[in-house]
Amino acid sequence: MNEFTKWDPVQCGMDNISLPKEKLWLPDVVINEFMEENKAPSVPYIYLHSDGRVHDALPLRIVSSCNLDIYAFPFDIQNCSLTFNSYIYYAIEMRIIIGRDPEIMTAYSKNVMTTMGEWELVDITAQKPVNNNDSGLYTDMLAFYIRVRRRATMYVVTLLLPSCFLITVDLFSFLLPPQSTDRSSFKMTIILGYTVFLLIMNDLLPITGNTIPLINVFFSLCLVLMVASLLETIFITNLLSNSSDFSPVPRWIRMLFLNFLSCLVCMPQRNKKPTGSGATNEYDVKPPETGGSAEEDKTLQELKSLSYALHTIRFQVEQQQKKNQTAEEWIQVGFIIDRLLFGLYIVFISVSFITIIIFWVNSCHQ
Repeated sequence: MNEFTKWDPVQCGMDNISLPKEKLWLPDVVINEFMEENKAPSVPYIYLHSDGRVHDALPLRIVSSCNLDIYAFPFDIQNCSLTFNSYIYYAIEMRIIIGRDPEIMTAYSKNVMTTMGEWELVDITAQKPVNNNDSGLYTDMLAFYIRVRRRATMYVVTLLLPSCFLITVDLFSFLLPPQSTDRSSFKMTIILGYTVFLLIMNDLLPITGNTIPLINVFFSLCLVLMVASLLETIFITNLLSNSSDFSPVPRWIRMLFLNFLSCLVCMPQRNKKPTGSGATNEYDVKPPETGGSAEEDKTLQELKSLSYALHTIRFQVEQQQKKNQTAEEWIQVGFIIDRLLFGLYIVFISVSFITIIIFWVNSCHQ
């Protein structure tokens, strides 16, 4: 407002005129967050109204600094500020006021936005800092806060969905036979593919910010789960492959796994086949008694030798049955552990994903 440039529009026949900027005084209003030189085309003229109002349509191409909070990336909402003030004049000499309602500015800005880029305008608010200094020897300021929301569709399709698909495939790989080497090879292939995927998509992740984004925690969690699944497969495969070389199952393992956990994971203990008792030495070979004919002594010696051979065969068969029973028990323990870890894997994935989703939702509504 310039009180020295007023006229009567009825007498003069016009309500406003355009003049070169050099003919009038213009305030040095600047934006504190400005980071680069304004490269927008300049307008050499201003509009002067009959009531003393001066309208300077100055286009600005603003490259400003903004403190990004990327904790909820890619569902984050950023709040950037633009602070207008003067470097030379105090508040007693120049006041900066809001010339238009922020809601009208928001609606107008949404209408004139022609590009549908990564960001979506949410709203624009204005705040004028209150200064209780009556002398007026302070810089008058006006701050605009621009809230923008990131469009997350591209990041969901390119980052989150492939990770969910791979972790689902790793989950269903538990249905493969644990004693087969194809299962461990399949899991190693998934881990390798997921690592390559993260390296390729690393450029899409934010690299600035004071906090670690939740999406990085999500990726790390998926990788940890895949590695833990592979280690579990290696352990179970080793247990099933070398079950015949292990000592008999200890009593506490038999009670814990074969009696309690087997019912918990719906794998009841198999009925044990009855086996003979320990070999009795009823037919020990005794030295031949003297007396009798030589033919009877020879026949008796052959019968005793045959009895000893049958006794030895029986003893070896019983030992083999005990060894097979021990191997079967260890194999059943391995299957129970595999089923148990499969259930824990499902529970941990569900709880972790639900927790991360809750954090994402809460961060978006703050």
